Amino acid sequence: MVCDRNCGLITGAVIGAVLAVLGGILIPVGDMLIEKKVKKEVVLEEGTIAFKNWVETGTEVYRQFWIFDVQNPEEVAVNSSKIKVKQRGPYTYRVRYLAKKNIVQDPKTHTVSFLQPKGAIFEPSLSVGTENDTFTVLNLAVAAAPHLYPSAFIQLILNVFIKRSKSSMFQKRTLKELLWGYTDPFLNLIPYSTPTTVGMFYPHHNTSDGVYKVFSGKNDASKVAIIDSYKGKKSFYAVFGAEVNLKGIPVYRFILPSMTFASPLQNPENRCFCTEKIISKNCTLYGVLDISKCKEGKPVYISLPHFLHASPEIAKTIEGLNPNQEEHSTYLDVEPITGFTLRFAQRLQINLLVKPARIIEALKNLKQNYIVPVLWLNETGTISDEKAEMFRKQVTEKINLLGLVEMILLSVGVVMFIAFMISYCTCRSKKVN
Repeated sequence: MVCDRNCGLITGAVIGAVLAVLGGILIPVGDMLIEKKVKKEVVLEEGTIAFKNWVETGTEVYRQFWIFDVQNPEEVAVNSSKIKVKQRGPYTYRVRYLAKKNIVQDPKTHTVSFLQPKGAIFEPSLSVGTENDTFTVLNLAVAAAPHLYPSAFIQLILNVFIKRSKSSMFQKRTLKELLWGYTDPFLNLIPYSTPTTVGMFYPHHNTSDGVYKVFSGKNDASKVAIIDSYKGKKSFYAVFGAEVNLKGIPVYRFILPSMTFASPLQNPENRCFCTEKIISKNCTLYGVLDISKCKEGKPVYISLPHFLHASPEIAKTIEGLNPNQEEHSTYLDVEPITGFTLRFAQRLQINLLVKPARIIEALKNLKQNYIVPVLWLNETGTISDEKAEMFRKQVTEKINLLGLVEMILLSVGVVMFIAFMISYCTCRSKKVN
């Protein structure tokens, strides 16, 4: 009878030990099997689920615009006063709905290059107005003239056409004109061949963006679809910010660090964005990047919206700005198992540098340099409810279920082993006594 009891206790302890060991083994083995399956499907190559959804994304991507409407144009042009702006928006377009093209795989570097066809469909229900809403904004052609043509003789000639066209430092334009292009009256008078259409994103329709080069994830699933380069140049990088929950899916939030727009003294990688010494105060100002080299010499500067994280001196000539970390920062929400970006918000402000120009009458009264904000944008996309549910069922819930089974086996096994061993030892102690 005692033997049967002892044998039963020992058997129970053995079963518990086996369950604990099985639970312990299942953790690395199960994780390895899931990782293998995930790595196979997330790679950007023909035949995978990821490639099919990447070529032509089913997720709706929107680009929202906020325009800085200038409230005191005459006061600025005559007295060189601070520019008072009022933000108006959002005006929303659906973008990135066309399939990628010219896709080329590079098995040596594990990258994929492609072009992204451009397109923009206005979404009235997600906008505060129409494409015909009018704004007072900087005159793009007049502001750029002294930068593109520094010669005093050429500026004398340009000034004739600027006056004849009745152009000034500021102008009234509709949203559609400002974004996608309009025939500039000043440029239209110039007798020799020169582009006459001006717009913040002109040309856009029927063109393509790129070349982009992204990682395929073949050798590292965590890097899948991350941009390696854009037009042959290295891309910005993001750093880990926090863990968040997106529609029941745990994701890692990566944010654009303030060092992205730091001065070359703070971030040497930005030295190529400092092309002059006066405006940048010998490359010590931070918060804006000069991209004029990428814009054929046009004085275009990019920054975070409302000059977030910028030197106070940058915005001292502008009134009406209100930088906010939550509203104006860029982030990516990445699912850590697959490396998929399930939500993103890319926020950027486009500014133009305006300098006093003694010969050009529209700018001759200026007594200081201005970095003028024209607009800021938020390009955003979020996994749909339908796809989030599918993702949870195919990935998240299976991982959670496997983890639950692993912990149950491990916990029950350990408890059984300890309980039966205690009972066995107690019985042995009583028998000895």
